[in-house]
Amino acid sequence: MTEPREPDHELEDRLSRRLLDVFIRAGLVLALVLLCYQIFSPFLTMMLWALILAITIYPLHQMLAARIGGKQGLASTLIVLLAVAVIVTPTVLLGSQFADSVHDVVKGVRDNTLQVPAPSDRVASVPVVGKKVHALWSQAHEDLPAVVKSMQPKLGELASKALGMVAGLGGSLLMFIFSFIVAGIMMAWGESGARAMLEIFERIAGLARGKEFTELSTATVRAVASGVIGIACIQALIIGVVLMIAGVPFAGVLAAIVLVLGVAQLPALLVTLPVIGWIWTGGEYGTVAAAAYSVLLFVGGMADNVLKPIMLGRGVDAPMPVILIGALGGMATSGILGMFIGATALAVGYQIFMRWVADNPERTRPQASGDSSSTAA
Repeated sequence: MTEPREPDHELEDRLSRRLLDVFIRAGLVLALVLLCYQIFSPFLTMMLWALILAITIYPLHQMLAARIGGKQGLASTLIVLLAVAVIVTPTVLLGSQFADSVHDVVKGVRDNTLQVPAPSDRVASVPVVGKKVHALWSQAHEDLPAVVKSMQPKLGELASKALGMVAGLGGSLLMFIFSFIVAGIMMAWGESGARAMLEIFERIAGLARGKEFTELSTATVRAVASGVIGIACIQALIIGVVLMIAGVPFAGVLAAIVLVLGVAQLPALLVTLPVIGWIWTGGEYGTVAAAAYSVLLFVGGMADNVLKPIMLGRGVDAPMPVILIGALGGMATSGILGMFIGATALAVGYQIFMRWVADNPERTRPQASGDSSSTAA
């Protein structure tokens, strides 16, 4: 009969000390990661936008650098200055025009000099809301101060919301400008940055698939950028031309609003449908002309539904529905920035899942057994 073995207390102590050492090191690493995230989090959105802009504009940056003797820093500076001028100048002009318009309206209401034109009889024939709109419009035409006084609480709430939206747009504009500046710095050192990203993906996914995932992520970001910003520009151009041909007032402002809605992934019908209603109720167009302009504006408002499947998944080694679902799902959870993150994450996840499906070890077993049996025969 064998005697029971004495426990090795020295081994247990050594293992417990190593386990405690691992826990302490892991806790310190976690605390360091949380501290770094807390410090970096105020700049996270700006840096992500800068990375997206740098990836999207980098081919243009390389073309410009090749034309000016390979000067990467000068090419980045020129692109940033041009982008800031293109973004800031129209925004300042539109903001000034908007402020002047609001000031004129407020002054006209206060001095009782603002005149509202009489509504057309066609307004009352609009289903559901026609009679109510016609009655309110008629009252504003006859006695505007009384209408303003009756709606004063709602107007005050609306004004506060409008001021909040303007302040938010101003902050977003500043963040976008700083993101462009950081993107220019990234593009100036684009080659070293690309090598660093490749090394990161190789460390995460391995040497065999690191390059593939790097190229997939880059192509996805560029595809979403062209499929969002490119489609928004094309749609705004189409609708702007139609508005100018139809003689609609403030056609340029409406086209700019369509561009903003397109980037925000909101339907352009929010602009075109009210314009169609104005064309029919304004009384300045014949039936044939009103019908033709209505069809053109409606088609222009729906153009993104045709262009998006064509442009969104181009050049990406993933099906277009995967890119589209990732972009829309990311936008629903994290706004415009989420479109790029969602599309990239879903495309990479799709590739990893399909590689795992294809790498099935049982798929080759029946073939191997069949070969062995035929060899034995």
